Amino acid sequence: MTGSSGTPEPQVADAVEGNWVDTYAPAPLRPYLRLSRADRPIGTWLLLLPCWWGLALAVLAKGSFTPLDAWIAVGCAIGAFLMRGAGCTWNDITDRDIDGAVRRTASRPIPAGQVGVRKALGWMLLQSFLALLILLTFNGAAILLGFLSLIPVAIYPFAKRFTWWPQVFLGLAFNWGALLAWTASTGSLGGPAIVLYLAGIAWTLFYDTIYAHQDAEDDALIGVKSTARLFGETSPAWLRRFLMATVLLLGLAAIAATLDRSVLSLVVATCGAWAMGWHLMWQLGRFDPDDADRLVTVFRSNREAGMIPVLFFAVAALL
Repeated sequence: MTGSSGTPEPQVADAVEGNWVDTYAPAPLRPYLRLSRADRPIGTWLLLLPCWWGLALAVLAKGSFTPLDAWIAVGCAIGAFLMRGAGCTWNDITDRDIDGAVRRTASRPIPAGQVGVRKALGWMLLQSFLALLILLTFNGAAILLGFLSLIPVAIYPFAKRFTWWPQVFLGLAFNWGALLAWTASTGSLGGPAIVLYLAGIAWTLFYDTIYAHQDAEDDALIGVKSTARLFGETSPAWLRRFLMATVLLLGLAAIAATLDRSVLSLVVATCGAWAMGWHLMWQLGRFDPDDADRLVTVFRSNREAGMIPVLFFAVAALL
């Protein structure tokens, strides 16, 4: 892709090749869409999938799928795109000096000089406002949870400055949708949703530790903390622990949601946790902290991993 002058148009280093932003989006919008990571859609999926976990498990527990549930599924998809964009914009504003010192992130719009901080703030507020309009269509308890989600979102960018476990804060933010979607569907927060939320946090620790290994050397130079740096050569053992926690908690959430359903529904729902575990085992087998391309590929495969429970929960709800 080239600009009007014929020179190559700057793109973000880890953008998906041939992505729609750099290929089709109007040139004036591209820097803002890059701020939202629209050229790297895996983050939207990772924010959306826990929402669909929560919704599918709620439908399974209720034994019925209503038009409201259909809107929750669509609203969560749109909201995930908008709130992931707003969160990434906030992250890039707070990390603008750090990003400029890391090879993989130096090409992001703010450190690359494509967007100023004031305009980035405006873009963040616009995305947040549009997401708010969707949130306001849900029930009061879900709306309250939506506002509370801003706390971990606001804290996360700073976590790597004060803790070796910033991935925990990412997990708190990225899996909030499991709580919100369950509550939007059922009217109140329930135990299965809380266990599901914990499963999502364990999953985030798994995939984001893999992701963080890309920047481990640069992070060490500039003093940024991460689980990748903390674990170092012991990362495979820790990833195995996070994998087991994800499967165990996901299975417990499925059991808790199907206590009043048929045995067949319970078996199918819990098999969703087991099947996701096999996908995570495949990822663990391909983990190589010294191969950046493989790290990205394995990280992005979590879209498929996270879709597995959605499909199993949906089938279980039909039984």
